[in-house]
Amino acid sequence: MQFLIILLVIAVLIIIPNIKVVSQAEAYVIERIGSYHATWKNGIHFKIPFLERVSGRVSLKEIVKDFAPQPVITKDNVTMQIDTVVYFQITDPKLYTYGVDNPLNAIENLTATTLRNIIGDLELDQTLTSRDIINSKMRAILDEATDPWGVKVTRVELKNILPPKDIQESMEKQMRAERERRELILKAEGEKKSSILIAEGEKQSVILRAEAKKEAQIKMAEGEADAILKIKNAEAEGIRFIKDAKADESVIALKSLEALKEIAHGEANKIFIPTELQSIATLGTTFHEMTKNEKK
Repeated sequence: MQFLIILLVIAVLIIIPNIKVVSQAEAYVIERIGSYHATWKNGIHFKIPFLERVSGRVSLKEIVKDFAPQPVITKDNVTMQIDTVVYFQITDPKLYTYGVDNPLNAIENLTATTLRNIIGDLELDQTLTSRDIINSKMRAILDEATDPWGVKVTRVELKNILPPKDIQESMEKQMRAERERRELILKAEGEKKSSILIAEGEKQSVILRAEAKKEAQIKMAEGEADAILKIKNAEAEGIRFIKDAKADESVIALKSLEALKEIAHGEANKIFIPTELQSIATLGTTFHEMTKNEKK
């Protein structure tokens, strides 16, 4: 009985460690008697004790590696420090396990040598302005080189490009001068636009004043014309009224005498009477004496 219990305990201790549960996005590489046997994906698996072993546990997720800065020399002999970030994914766990020793170190060294080769064909200005081109070239070269390792390089980024200190200072001075130049250009353009707007405003103001003066003169001329027309109409109406009343010369003469009488009461010392009025006055005096003699 005790022997059976001991066998049962030994069996449990042997079986339980050989039950493997592979999680999502992982893979186990299994060897049997020293040779590759299978690749386990997610799920529960049983490993034969003493005959099989887990050779490698591989993550199928996309892996991001930030490699240390590497010294590189440009075509115009400028030494810079550039660090890169590589995004890759393991597509074949078997090749990744058996294809190369220490795959991460191999990818880092391959990245450094590829970067030096690409930067060596570019000058400093091209290196600073051609990040996208460098990234594309590096991704293509690394992807092709790591394909036998079961690795798919999805993306490569130049994280930092650090030129020498004296070149950095020169670049800062150049950028400062460029900013000042742009500032002067913008200021000159602003003053030009301001002058144009002021001139346009003055032009519009002169035009509006001239139009206003013209309108005022037109209105004044129209008012004077209306006044003259009304006066002439009034005179015509007066003449027409006199003609309609059939006023003769005696009535006109009488009105003239009445006007002279009013003038005589004024402050003037001398009165000039027209010849026609003198004749009428003489006629009136004669008529008055005749009527006076008849009464006697």
